[in-house]
Amino acid sequence: MKEIDRFVQIRSNNLNPDKGRLLISEPFMGDQYFGRAVVLMAEHNEDGSFGVVLNKAIQAPFNDVLKGLPPFDSKIYIGGPVDTNSTFYIHTLGEEIEDSMKIGDGLYWGGDIEIIKEMILLKQITPSNIRFFIGYSGWGVNQLETELKSNSWIVHKKANSSILDYPIENMWAGLLGEMGPKYKYWTKYPIDPNMN
Repeated sequence: MKEIDRFVQIRSNNLNPDKGRLLISEPFMGDQYFGRAVVLMAEHNEDGSFGVVLNKAIQAPFNDVLKGLPPFDSKIYIGGPVDTNSTFYIHTLGEEIEDSMKIGDGLYWGGDIEIIKEMILLKQITPSNIRFFIGYSGWGVNQLETELKSNSWIVHKKANSSILDYPIENMWAGLLGEMGPKYKYWTKYPIDPNMN
């Protein structure tokens, strides 16, 4: 059996997308944003879905990209192809940052950037508390459901604050491995199926 045929036979795990859940891309998605990507869902409702890619870091220094923030020794991540002139962030600081939206166990979206700036200056935030993204990933009404039906994504369980400590170079394969043997097999596929 060809590798690609075996891949097509793997079906969805029947988890529905939801706020705080993770989307893991299928192994042959070659897009620069979504190839072997893990997306944290910040919202999923009747109007559509949005989230950020967790495992795609930008190589440029933090303060060369985010000039309005105090010096911070952290990476910046590519959140997705939508609104790439804007910055988004997730964090574990909850009520310490006003206007944050809870999206998982100990995991929050957004909030007052002025409080974040002050906490960075006072060294009350570390890279394990917060992650900054350029752009986000978005889907219109029913778009994500269509992509799930075509097996472009697998839905993983809800994330918690520990996802910020997960090494990004191992995240895609590691999370697939947690989902059982049939998904762990995805990690064996070459990035280019023609290399098979």
